[in-house]
Amino acid sequence: MFALRRSAIAAAYLAGAVASTDATAGAKDESAAEWLAPKWFNEWHDGLAAKGLNFGAIWIGDNITNASGGSSRGAIHFGRFDLSVDGDLEKLVGWTGGKFYVNALGIYGRGLSRNYVHNLATISEIEALPEARLYNAYFEQSFYNDALNFRIGQQAADVEFFDSRTDDLFVNGTFGWPANKANNLPAGGPAPPIAVPGIRVKATLSDRVTVFGAVFNGNAARPGDGDPQLLDNHGLAFRVNDPPWFIGQVRWRYDLDFGTGTLPGAFTPGAWRHTGQFDDQRFTAQGLSIADPNGSGIAAKLRGNFGIFAVVEQTLYRPPDVTEKGSSASVPGVTAFARVAYSPPDRNLIDLYVDGGIGVNGLVPGRPIDRFGIAVAYMRISNSARNLDRDVRFFSDLPSPVRSNETLLELIYEAHLKPGLLLAPYFQYVVRPSGGIPNPNDPSGLSRIGDAAVIGVTTTVRY
Repeated sequence: MFALRRSAIAAAYLAGAVASTDATAGAKDESAAEWLAPKWFNEWHDGLAAKGLNFGAIWIGDNITNASGGSSRGAIHFGRFDLSVDGDLEKLVGWTGGKFYVNALGIYGRGLSRNYVHNLATISEIEALPEARLYNAYFEQSFYNDALNFRIGQQAADVEFFDSRTDDLFVNGTFGWPANKANNLPAGGPAPPIAVPGIRVKATLSDRVTVFGAVFNGNAARPGDGDPQLLDNHGLAFRVNDPPWFIGQVRWRYDLDFGTGTLPGAFTPGAWRHTGQFDDQRFTAQGLSIADPNGSGIAAKLRGNFGIFAVVEQTLYRPPDVTEKGSSASVPGVTAFARVAYSPPDRNLIDLYVDGGIGVNGLVPGRPIDRFGIAVAYMRISNSARNLDRDVRFFSDLPSPVRSNETLLELIYEAHLKPGLLLAPYFQYVVRPSGGIPNPNDPSGLSRIGDAAVIGVTTTVRY
Protein backbone atom coordinates (compact mmCIF):
# COMPACT_ATOMS: atom_id res chain seq x y z
CA MET A 1 0.00 0.00 0.00
CA PHE A 2 1.11 3.58 -0.49
CA ALA A 3 -0.44 6.94 0.30
CA LEU A 4 -1.62 9.28 -2.41
CA ARG A 5 -2.51 11.85 0.22
CA ARG A 6 0.99 13.27 0.61
CA SER A 7 1.47 14.03 -3.07
CA ALA A 8 -1.77 15.99 -3.21
CA ILE A 9 -0.93 18.07 -0.16
CA ALA A 10 2.73 18.49 -1.06
CA ALA A 11 1.52 20.03 -4.28
CA ALA A 12 0.18 22.95 -2.32
CA TYR A 13 3.54 23.36 -0.59
CA LEU A 14 5.22 23.50 -3.99
CA ALA A 15 3.46 26.77 -4.67
CA GLY A 16 4.03 28.05 -1.15
CA ALA A 17 0.29 27.91 -0.60
CA VAL A 18 -1.56 27.02 2.58
CA ALA A 19 -2.05 23.25 2.65
CA SER A 20 -5.07 21.64 4.24
CA THR A 21 -6.04 18.01 4.63
CA ASP A 22 -9.62 19.15 4.14
CA ALA A 23 -8.90 20.62 0.73
CA THR A 24 -9.78 18.89 -2.51
CA ALA A 25 -6.72 17.23 -4.04
CA GLY A 26 -5.57 18.50 -7.40
CA ALA A 27 -5.71 22.28 -6.98
CA LYS A 28 -3.45 23.71 -9.67
CA ASP A 29 -0.06 25.23 -8.91
CA GLU A 30 -0.30 28.00 -11.50
CA SER A 31 3.26 29.24 -11.11
CA ALA A 32 4.64 25.81 -11.98
CA ALA A 33 3.09 26.01 -15.43
CA GLU A 34 5.47 28.76 -16.48
CA TRP A 35 8.35 26.35 -17.00
CA LEU A 36 6.60 22.99 -17.36
CA ALA A 37 4.62 23.82 -20.51
CA PRO A 38 4.54 26.32 -23.40
CA LYS A 39 2.76 29.63 -22.88
CA TRP A 40 -0.10 28.73 -25.22
CA PHE A 41 -0.77 25.52 -23.31
CA ASN A 42 -0.72 27.34 -19.97
CA GLU A 43 -3.20 29.91 -21.28
CA TRP A 44 -5.50 27.15 -22.55
CA HIS A 45 -5.24 25.30 -19.23
CA ASP A 46 -5.87 28.43 -17.17
CA GLY A 47 -8.85 29.33 -19.33
CA LEU A 48 -10.48 25.97 -18.67
CA ALA A 49 -9.72 26.25 -14.95
CA ALA A 50 -11.39 29.67 -14.82
CA LYS A 51 -14.49 28.05 -16.30
CA GLY A 52 -14.45 25.31 -13.66
CA LEU A 53 -12.51 22.46 -15.28
CA ASN A 54 -9.01 21.90 -13.93
CA PHE A 55 -6.58 19.28 -15.27
CA GLY A 56 -3.54 18.28 -13.22
CA ALA A 57 -0.52 16.02 -13.52
CA ILE A 58 1.98 14.84 -10.93
CA TRP A 59 5.02 12.62 -11.33
CA ILE A 60 6.76 11.17 -8.28
CA GLY A 61 9.94 9.15 -8.65
CA ASP A 62 11.79 7.32 -5.90
CA ASN A 63 15.44 6.30 -6.02
CA ILE A 64 16.10 4.07 -3.00
CA THR A 65 18.98 1.97 -1.73
CA ASN A 66 18.74 -0.74 0.90
CA ALA A 67 22.22 -0.35 2.39
CA SER A 68 21.98 -3.15 4.93
CA GLY A 69 19.58 -5.68 6.41
CA GLY A 70 16.39 -7.02 4.92
CA SER A 71 16.73 -9.95 2.55
CA SER A 72 19.24 -8.30 0.22
CA ARG A 73 21.04 -5.06 -0.59
CA GLY A 74 20.23 -3.14 -3.71
CA ALA A 75 19.23 0.12 -5.37
CA ILE A 76 16.05 0.59 -7.40
CA HIS A 77 13.94 3.25 -9.09
CA PHE A 78 10.16 3.25 -9.29
CA GLY A 79 7.54 5.91 -9.78
CA ARG A 80 3.98 6.96 -10.34
CA PHE A 81 2.12 9.30 -12.68
CA ASP A 82 -1.09 10.86 -11.38
CA LEU A 83 -3.43 12.45 -13.94
CA SER A 84 -6.48 14.22 -12.56
CA VAL A 85 -9.45 16.39 -13.41
CA ASP A 86 -11.66 18.23 -10.97
CA GLY A 87 -14.72 20.20 -11.87
CA ASP A 88 -16.55 23.05 -10.19
CA LEU A 89 -20.14 22.48 -11.25
CA GLU A 90 -21.18 25.96 -10.17
CA LYS A 91 -18.83 27.47 -12.75
CA LEU A 92 -19.56 24.82 -15.36
CA VAL A 93 -23.36 24.54 -15.23
CA GLY A 94 -24.55 26.74 -12.36
CA TRP A 95 -24.95 23.85 -9.86
CA THR A 96 -24.33 25.51 -6.48
CA GLY A 97 -21.99 23.60 -4.17
CA GLY A 98 -21.37 20.71 -6.59
CA LYS A 99 -17.96 19.36 -7.54
CA PHE A 100 -16.44 16.20 -9.01
CA TYR A 101 -12.97 14.71 -8.95
CA VAL A 102 -11.41 11.88 -11.00
CA ASN A 103 -7.83 10.70 -11.17
CA ALA A 104 -5.90 7.78 -12.61
CA LEU A 105 -2.52 6.35 -11.64
CA GLY A 106 0.26 4.94 -13.78
CA ILE A 107 2.63 2.94 -11.58
CA TYR A 108 5.92 1.40 -12.68
CA GLY A 109 8.98 -0.29 -11.16
CA ARG A 110 9.70 -2.75 -8.33
CA GLY A 111 9.10 -1.78 -4.71
CA LEU A 112 11.82 -1.89 -2.06
CA SER A 113 9.66 -3.19 0.80
CA ARG A 114 8.17 -6.01 -1.25
CA ASN A 115 11.46 -7.21 -2.73
CA TYR A 116 14.26 -6.20 -0.35
CA VAL A 117 13.13 -5.25 3.17
CA HIS A 118 9.89 -7.25 3.73
CA ASN A 119 8.58 -4.88 6.37
CA LEU A 120 5.06 -3.85 7.41
CA ALA A 121 5.45 -0.06 7.05
CA THR A 122 6.10 0.38 3.33
CA ILE A 123 9.34 2.32 2.81
CA SER A 124 7.93 4.52 0.05
CA GLU A 125 4.35 5.72 -0.01
CA ILE A 126 4.12 5.27 -3.79
CA GLU A 127 5.18 1.62 -3.79
CA ALA A 128 2.65 -0.63 -5.54
CA LEU A 129 2.51 -3.24 -8.29
CA PRO A 130 3.06 -1.84 -11.80
CA GLU A 131 -0.31 -0.98 -13.27
CA ALA A 132 -2.53 1.70 -14.79
CA ARG A 133 -5.62 2.11 -12.64
CA LEU A 134 -8.52 4.39 -11.87
CA TYR A 135 -8.27 5.74 -8.35
CA ASN A 136 -10.74 8.43 -7.25
CA ALA A 137 -14.03 9.05 -9.00
CA TYR A 138 -16.48 10.90 -6.76
CA PHE A 139 -19.09 13.64 -6.60
CA GLU A 140 -19.12 16.19 -3.79
CA GLN A 141 -21.95 18.43 -2.62
CA SER A 142 -21.75 21.25 -0.09
CA PHE A 143 -24.52 23.00 1.81
CA TYR A 144 -24.71 26.05 4.10
CA ASN A 145 -21.48 27.64 2.87
CA ASP A 146 -19.65 24.31 3.13
CA ALA A 147 -20.70 23.73 6.75
CA LEU A 148 -22.13 20.40 5.57
CA ASN A 149 -20.37 18.40 2.88
CA PHE A 150 -21.22 15.04 1.29
CA ARG A 151 -18.91 12.98 -0.90
CA ILE A 152 -20.12 9.89 -2.76
CA GLY A 153 -18.30 7.60 -5.15
CA GLN A 154 -14.97 5.80 -5.34
CA GLN A 155 -12.64 7.36 -2.77
CA ALA A 156 -10.07 6.64 -0.05
CA ALA A 157 -10.05 7.24 3.69
CA ASP A 158 -6.44 8.30 4.21
CA VAL A 159 -6.88 11.96 3.20
CA GLU A 160 -9.09 12.91 6.13
CA PHE A 161 -9.17 10.12 8.71
CA PHE A 162 -6.44 9.41 11.29
CA ASP A 163 -4.39 12.17 9.71
CA SER A 164 -2.37 15.22 10.72
CA ARG A 165 -0.76 17.90 8.61
CA THR A 166 2.74 17.32 9.95
CA ASP A 167 2.84 13.62 9.04
CA ASP A 168 2.38 14.56 5.39
CA LEU A 169 6.05 15.56 5.30
CA PHE A 170 7.31 11.98 5.57
CA VAL A 171 7.80 9.41 2.80
CA ASN A 172 7.12 6.12 4.57
CA GLY A 173 3.64 4.85 3.77
CA THR A 174 2.67 4.39 7.42
CA PHE A 175 2.66 8.16 7.93
CA GLY A 176 -0.07 8.34 5.32
CA TRP A 177 -2.19 5.22 5.80
CA PRO A 178 -0.94 3.64 9.05
CA ALA A 179 0.46 0.12 8.88
CA ASN A 180 -2.06 -1.26 11.38
CA LYS A 181 -4.98 -0.50 9.07
CA ALA A 182 -3.04 -1.50 5.96
CA ASN A 183 -2.31 -4.92 7.49
CA ASN A 184 -5.49 -5.51 9.53
CA LEU A 185 -8.28 -4.54 7.13
CA PRO A 186 -9.35 -6.66 4.11
CA ALA A 187 -7.21 -5.75 1.10
CA GLY A 188 -5.59 -3.04 3.20
CA GLY A 189 -8.72 -0.92 3.54
CA PRO A 190 -9.83 2.01 1.35
CA ALA A 191 -6.39 3.46 0.72
CA PRO A 192 -3.98 3.72 -2.20
CA PRO A 193 -3.57 2.17 -4.60
CA ILE A 194 -7.14 0.84 -4.28
CA ALA A 195 -10.01 3.23 -3.53
CA VAL A 196 -13.51 1.88 -2.97
CA PRO A 197 -17.10 3.12 -3.24
CA GLY A 198 -18.26 4.96 -0.17
CA ILE A 199 -20.12 7.89 1.31
CA ARG A 200 -18.36 10.49 3.46
CA VAL A 201 -20.07 13.24 5.48
CA LYS A 202 -18.26 16.22 7.01
CA ALA A 203 -20.03 18.68 9.29
CA THR A 204 -18.37 21.86 10.54
CA LEU A 205 -20.16 22.52 13.82
CA SER A 206 -18.09 25.57 14.76
CA ASP A 207 -14.79 27.25 14.03
CA ARG A 208 -13.15 24.67 16.27
CA VAL A 209 -15.16 21.45 15.89
CA THR A 210 -15.53 19.33 12.73
CA VAL A 211 -17.18 15.91 12.62
CA PHE A 212 -16.34 13.29 9.98
CA GLY A 213 -18.20 10.07 9.27
CA ALA A 214 -18.04 7.57 6.43
CA VAL A 215 -19.15 4.14 5.30
CA PHE A 216 -17.08 2.27 2.71
CA ASN A 217 -17.46 -1.05 0.99
CA GLY A 218 -15.54 -3.34 3.32
CA ASN A 219 -13.26 -5.04 0.79
CA ALA A 220 -11.20 -3.11 -1.70
CA ALA A 221 -10.78 -6.03 -4.13
CA ARG A 222 -12.64 -8.91 -5.71
CA PRO A 223 -12.83 -12.10 -3.61
CA GLY A 224 -10.17 -14.73 -4.12
CA ASP A 225 -6.65 -15.71 -3.16
CA GLY A 226 -3.71 -13.55 -4.11
CA ASP A 227 -2.61 -9.93 -3.94
CA PRO A 228 -5.57 -7.49 -3.69
CA GLN A 229 -3.91 -5.25 -6.28
CA LEU A 230 -4.15 -8.12 -8.78
CA LEU A 231 -7.75 -8.85 -7.82
CA ASP A 232 -8.67 -5.26 -8.70
CA ASN A 233 -5.83 -4.54 -11.07
CA HIS A 234 -7.41 -1.58 -12.91
CA GLY A 235 -9.45 0.00 -10.11
CA LEU A 236 -12.68 -0.94 -11.85
CA ALA A 237 -14.14 -3.53 -9.45
CA PHE A 238 -16.66 -0.99 -8.00
CA ARG A 239 -17.68 -3.43 -5.27
CA VAL A 240 -20.68 -2.43 -3.13
CA ASN A 241 -22.01 -5.71 -1.66
CA ASP A 242 -19.25 -6.63 0.80
CA PRO A 243 -19.78 -6.17 4.56
CA PRO A 244 -19.29 -2.43 5.20
CA TRP A 245 -16.55 -0.58 7.06
CA PHE A 246 -17.61 2.40 9.20
CA ILE A 247 -15.30 5.13 10.49
CA GLY A 248 -15.85 8.39 12.34
CA GLN A 249 -13.87 11.07 14.12
CA VAL A 250 -14.20 14.50 15.74
CA ARG A 251 -11.52 17.13 15.14
CA TRP A 252 -11.26 19.76 17.88
CA ARG A 253 -8.99 22.73 17.24
CA TYR A 254 -7.68 24.75 20.15
CA ASP A 255 -5.12 27.42 21.03
CA LEU A 256 -2.55 27.36 23.82
CA ASP A 257 -0.97 30.52 25.23
CA PHE A 258 2.51 29.98 26.62
CA GLY A 259 3.10 33.67 27.30
CA THR A 260 5.07 34.20 24.10
CA GLY A 261 2.05 33.97 21.82
CA THR A 262 -0.83 31.72 20.89
CA LEU A 263 0.10 28.33 19.46
CA PRO A 264 -2.63 26.31 17.71
CA GLY A 265 -3.25 22.60 18.09
CA ALA A 266 -5.78 19.91 17.27
CA PHE A 267 -7.06 16.76 18.95
CA THR A 268 -8.88 14.11 16.90
CA PRO A 269 -10.35 11.01 18.56
CA GLY A 270 -12.12 8.42 16.44
CA ALA A 271 -13.19 4.82 15.98
CA TRP A 272 -14.02 2.32 13.24
CA ARG A 273 -15.95 -0.91 12.89
CA HIS A 274 -16.00 -3.61 10.21
CA THR A 275 -18.93 -6.03 10.04
CA GLY A 276 -17.24 -8.80 8.04
CA GLN A 277 -15.35 -11.96 9.05
CA PHE A 278 -11.72 -12.01 10.16
CA ASP A 279 -9.24 -14.84 10.64
CA ASP A 280 -8.28 -15.78 14.18
CA GLN A 281 -4.57 -15.10 14.59
CA ARG A 282 -3.91 -18.32 16.52
CA PHE A 283 -6.73 -20.89 16.65
CA THR A 284 -8.76 -23.05 14.28
CA ALA A 285 -12.54 -23.45 14.58
CA GLN A 286 -11.90 -26.58 16.67
CA GLY A 287 -9.88 -24.58 19.22
CA LEU A 288 -6.50 -26.02 18.23
CA SER A 289 -3.48 -23.97 17.32
CA ILE A 290 -3.12 -23.34 13.59
CA ALA A 291 0.40 -24.78 14.00
CA ASP A 292 -0.89 -28.03 15.56
CA PRO A 293 -0.34 -30.88 13.03
CA ASN A 294 -3.43 -32.63 14.45
CA GLY A 295 -5.66 -29.74 13.45
CA SER A 296 -6.95 -28.43 10.15
CA GLY A 297 -4.46 -25.58 9.98
CA ILE A 298 -7.31 -23.29 8.88
CA ALA A 299 -7.93 -20.20 11.00
CA ALA A 300 -11.28 -19.83 12.73
CA LYS A 301 -13.54 -17.07 11.41
CA LEU A 302 -14.41 -14.29 13.86
CA ARG A 303 -17.33 -11.95 13.29
CA GLY A 304 -16.58 -8.23 13.12
CA ASN A 305 -13.62 -6.05 13.98
CA PHE A 306 -13.08 -2.60 15.46
CA GLY A 307 -10.46 -0.04 16.33
CA ILE A 308 -10.07 3.16 18.32
CA PHE A 309 -7.59 5.91 17.58
CA ALA A 310 -6.53 9.45 18.43
CA VAL A 311 -4.39 12.11 16.80
CA VAL A 312 -2.75 15.11 18.48
CA GLU A 313 -1.02 17.88 16.60
CA GLN A 314 0.57 20.88 18.30
CA THR A 315 2.50 23.90 17.11
CA LEU A 316 5.59 24.23 19.29
CA TYR A 317 7.14 27.42 17.91
CA ARG A 318 6.43 30.27 15.54
CA PRO A 319 8.69 33.21 14.73
CA PRO A 320 7.57 36.42 16.47
CA ASP A 321 6.74 38.13 13.17
CA VAL A 322 4.33 35.39 11.99
CA THR A 323 0.71 36.49 12.37
CA GLU A 324 -1.12 33.73 10.50
CA LYS A 325 -3.70 31.83 12.51
CA GLY A 326 -4.53 28.15 12.37
CA SER A 327 -2.29 25.10 12.24
CA SER A 328 -1.42 24.88 8.56
CA ALA A 329 1.93 23.21 8.00
CA SER A 330 2.86 25.90 5.46
CA VAL A 331 3.14 28.51 8.23
CA PRO A 332 6.77 28.96 9.37
CA GLY A 333 7.47 27.24 12.66
CA VAL A 334 7.83 23.90 14.41
CA THR A 335 4.95 21.44 14.77
CA ALA A 336 4.66 18.01 16.37
CA PHE A 337 2.19 15.17 15.95
CA ALA A 338 1.38 11.90 17.69
CA ARG A 339 -1.06 9.14 16.73
CA VAL A 340 -2.14 6.02 18.59
CA ALA A 341 -4.50 3.19 17.64
CA TYR A 342 -5.67 -0.09 19.16
CA SER A 343 -7.53 -3.13 17.80
CA PRO A 344 -8.34 -6.51 19.44
CA PRO A 345 -5.38 -8.93 19.31
CA ASP A 346 -7.30 -12.13 18.48
CA ARG A 347 -8.17 -11.01 14.92
CA ASN A 348 -5.49 -8.44 14.05
CA LEU A 349 -1.80 -8.80 13.22
CA ILE A 350 -1.04 -5.39 14.79
CA ASP A 351 -2.98 -4.59 17.95
CA LEU A 352 -1.14 -1.43 19.06
CA TYR A 353 0.16 1.28 16.74
CA VAL A 354 1.95 4.47 17.82
CA ASP A 355 3.76 7.09 15.77
CA GLY A 356 4.89 10.68 16.15
CA GLY A 357 7.28 13.26 14.87
CA ILE A 358 8.38 16.85 14.53
CA GLY A 359 8.33 19.00 11.40
CA VAL A 360 10.17 22.28 10.84
CA ASN A 361 8.89 24.61 8.14
CA GLY A 362 10.35 27.79 6.68
CA LEU A 363 13.17 28.26 9.20
CA VAL A 364 16.17 27.52 6.95
CA PRO A 365 17.91 30.81 6.00
CA GLY A 366 17.31 31.59 2.35
CA ARG A 367 14.91 28.62 1.95
CA PRO A 368 11.51 30.03 3.06
CA ILE A 369 9.36 27.01 2.19
CA ASP A 370 11.77 24.11 2.71
CA ARG A 371 10.85 21.63 5.44
CA PHE A 372 12.62 18.93 7.40
CA GLY A 373 11.62 16.53 10.13
CA ILE A 374 12.06 13.35 12.11
CA ALA A 375 9.42 10.73 12.88
CA VAL A 376 9.15 7.29 14.47
CA ALA A 377 6.52 4.56 14.26
CA TYR A 378 5.93 1.49 16.44
CA MET A 379 3.83 -1.52 15.39
CA ARG A 380 3.26 -4.19 18.04
CA ILE A 381 2.56 -7.70 16.81
CA SER A 382 -0.55 -8.89 18.62
CA ASN A 383 -0.24 -11.36 21.47
CA SER A 384 -2.27 -13.95 19.51
CA ALA A 385 0.13 -13.77 16.55
CA ARG A 386 3.14 -14.00 18.88
CA ASN A 387 1.64 -17.04 20.60
CA LEU A 388 1.20 -18.70 17.21
CA ASP A 389 4.95 -18.23 16.66
CA ARG A 390 5.55 -19.92 20.02
CA ASP A 391 3.25 -22.74 18.94
CA VAL A 392 5.33 -23.18 15.79
CA ARG A 393 8.41 -23.45 18.00
CA PHE A 394 6.71 -26.04 20.20
CA PHE A 395 5.41 -28.30 17.45
CA SER A 396 8.54 -28.06 15.29
CA ASP A 397 10.90 -28.32 18.27
CA LEU A 398 13.08 -25.66 16.62
CA PRO A 399 14.06 -22.22 18.01
CA SER A 400 12.38 -20.26 15.21
CA PRO A 401 11.93 -16.48 15.68
CA VAL A 402 9.00 -15.09 17.65
CA ARG A 403 7.77 -11.77 16.25
CA SER A 404 7.54 -8.80 18.64
CA ASN A 405 7.26 -5.41 16.92
CA GLU A 406 8.47 -3.38 13.99
CA THR A 407 9.92 0.03 14.79
CA LEU A 408 10.76 2.66 12.20
CA LEU A 409 12.79 5.88 12.17
CA GLU A 410 12.69 8.43 9.33
CA LEU A 411 14.63 11.65 8.75
CA ILE A 412 13.81 13.82 5.74
CA TYR A 413 14.64 17.18 4.17
CA GLU A 414 12.17 18.56 1.63
CA ALA A 415 13.83 21.05 -0.74
CA HIS A 416 11.64 23.20 -3.00
CA LEU A 417 13.96 23.87 -5.93
CA LYS A 418 11.43 25.85 -7.96
CA PRO A 419 7.64 26.05 -8.23
CA GLY A 420 6.43 22.60 -9.16
CA LEU A 421 9.75 20.83 -8.46
CA LEU A 422 10.53 19.19 -5.12
CA LEU A 423 13.49 17.06 -4.07
CA ALA A 424 13.41 15.17 -0.76
CA PRO A 425 16.39 13.09 0.42
CA TYR A 426 15.62 10.84 3.39
CA PHE A 427 16.95 8.10 5.63
CA GLN A 428 14.96 5.30 7.23
CA TYR A 429 15.98 2.62 9.69
CA VAL A 430 13.70 -0.39 10.21
CA VAL A 431 14.16 -2.43 13.38
CA ARG A 432 12.85 -6.02 13.14
CA PRO A 433 11.10 -5.92 9.73
CA SER A 434 7.60 -7.44 10.05
CA GLY A 435 8.24 -7.90 13.75
CA GLY A 436 11.26 -10.14 13.21
CA ILE A 437 10.22 -12.74 10.64
CA PRO A 438 12.61 -15.56 9.64
CA ASN A 439 15.39 -14.53 7.28
CA PRO A 440 14.43 -15.76 3.78
CA ASN A 441 18.13 -16.36 3.08
CA ASP A 442 18.44 -18.81 5.97
CA PRO A 443 17.17 -22.25 4.84
CA SER A 444 16.83 -23.37 8.46
CA GLY A 445 14.39 -20.56 9.25
CA LEU A 446 16.00 -20.09 12.65
CA SER A 447 17.39 -16.55 12.31
CA ARG A 448 15.33 -13.41 11.95
CA ILE A 449 15.65 -10.95 9.09
CA GLY A 450 18.15 -8.15 9.69
CA ASP A 451 17.40 -4.54 10.56
CA ALA A 452 17.36 -2.42 7.42
CA ALA A 453 19.06 0.93 6.71
CA VAL A 454 17.54 2.71 3.72
CA ILE A 455 18.67 5.83 1.87
CA GLY A 456 16.41 7.46 -0.69
CA VAL A 457 15.58 10.54 -2.73
CA THR A 458 12.04 11.39 -3.82
CA THR A 459 11.52 13.74 -6.77
CA THR A 460 8.14 15.38 -7.37
CA VAL A 461 7.20 17.30 -10.51
CA ARG A 462 3.76 18.83 -10.63
CA TYR A 463 1.70 20.73 -13.18
